[in-house]
Amino acid sequence: MSRYMINTWEPETPSFWQNTGKATAARNLWISIPALLLAFAVWMVWSVVVVNLPNIGFTYSNNQLFWLTALPGLSGATLRIFYSFMVPIFGGRRWTAISTGSLLIPAIGIGLAVQDVNTGYPTMLILALLCGFGGGNFASSMANISFFYPKSSKGFALGMNAGLGNLGVSVVQFVVPLVITFAVFGAWGGDSLTWVKNGVSKEMWLQNAGFIWVPFIALSTLLAWFGMNDLASAKASFSEQAVIFKRKHNWLMCWLYTGTFGSFIGYSAAFPLLIKIQFPDVNPLDYAFLGPLVGALARVAGGVISDKLGGARVTLWSFLLMIGAVLGVLYFMPQAGAGGSFNGFFWMFMLLFAGTGIGNASTFRMIPVIFLTEHQRAAAGKGKAAQEQAIVDANKEGAAVLGFTSAVAAYGAFFIPKSYGTSIALTGSPDAALWCFIGFYVSCIAITWWCYARKNAPMPC
Repeated sequence: MSRYMINTWEPETPSFWQNTGKATAARNLWISIPALLLAFAVWMVWSVVVVNLPNIGFTYSNNQLFWLTALPGLSGATLRIFYSFMVPIFGGRRWTAISTGSLLIPAIGIGLAVQDVNTGYPTMLILALLCGFGGGNFASSMANISFFYPKSSKGFALGMNAGLGNLGVSVVQFVVPLVITFAVFGAWGGDSLTWVKNGVSKEMWLQNAGFIWVPFIALSTLLAWFGMNDLASAKASFSEQAVIFKRKHNWLMCWLYTGTFGSFIGYSAAFPLLIKIQFPDVNPLDYAFLGPLVGALARVAGGVISDKLGGARVTLWSFLLMIGAVLGVLYFMPQAGAGGSFNGFFWMFMLLFAGTGIGNASTFRMIPVIFLTEHQRAAAGKGKAAQEQAIVDANKEGAAVLGFTSAVAAYGAFFIPKSYGTSIALTGSPDAALWCFIGFYVSCIAITWWCYARKNAPMPC
């Protein structure tokens, strides 16, 4: 038996939690967070790279650039479906190390590819797809951390892991514009590229957008392998976890989490390019990182708030806030290429990112509560052994649902950029896409209120 395997794990037992569990859970959480942050950084790196490709000689159309922005979302969401079930099969420690180490492939690949303007577009598409490794990691990371914490602290733990992990989107959009301006790795990093705009030339090291993450990924992989734990109680085969596909609440929460996280990651991926197209006089990289930053920090706060007020109530208000913010974005955007207010547009997007962040935390707080309640109801009156087994089964199902809902929601990273691109191609503006998003949020409000938030709701949470 591995010395990293923990055979007895009872977080719902107060004495165990205070004496042993809390410190162990915290150690695994604080190793998980930077690994997840790096995963998000690699996943979203194309949101920054695409803005710079035309400047150094790559002749791609706006539609081709939107594809490069969107494809990591498509592959990341698809990988999450499989990653959702990996922790109970391989163990949280092993899978965190393996999945983090896999980020080296796209990071190094991008660094090599952007140094040659003759690199084929199909190669760029493949690298964009490989960045989906970072997107897949979220599902397994959240499932893993959910096993370590009791019901009373799941909102906090999942909010911290996801919220600080989500900061990777903001970090990549802040760090990359800085590190591409000088030779971080000296001769080892390759020659500079020539950046040309309005007749002005300067040097750029766009390869650093990929290379800068390599040493941190290697360190984080080692920390996960030697510092984290596997839980025997979390072990389960795919067939044991597949029972979630028969659970109504799995599918309902997929819908709601697509509204929150799908919005967060989709808006994050497309924000720089949307600014560039709608407000061409504004440098998008001066502002783009602030949206994901607000959303990530709001997710941390949302986890704490949801533990106190209940996830369903907070989710309901989050969707109302998001609808108001999208209406504000529509009001401040240029119409027919004229008018508009960047300040109003920017602040409405900050409000929108805050709503998605709070909603991300509140929906993820709802999931473990829903499945624990369901299993405890089924075990009521059947004795202590049945009650204890109900907790184990609920944790396994809840973890699988956390991962699977995150997989479905991650398709937002593909659909939102592509919705913008399609709307602009067909109508000349992204307005139609934003109106569709509002309609989707209305459906989320209806589901949340009827199933979870109203008085006498069938599953209050």
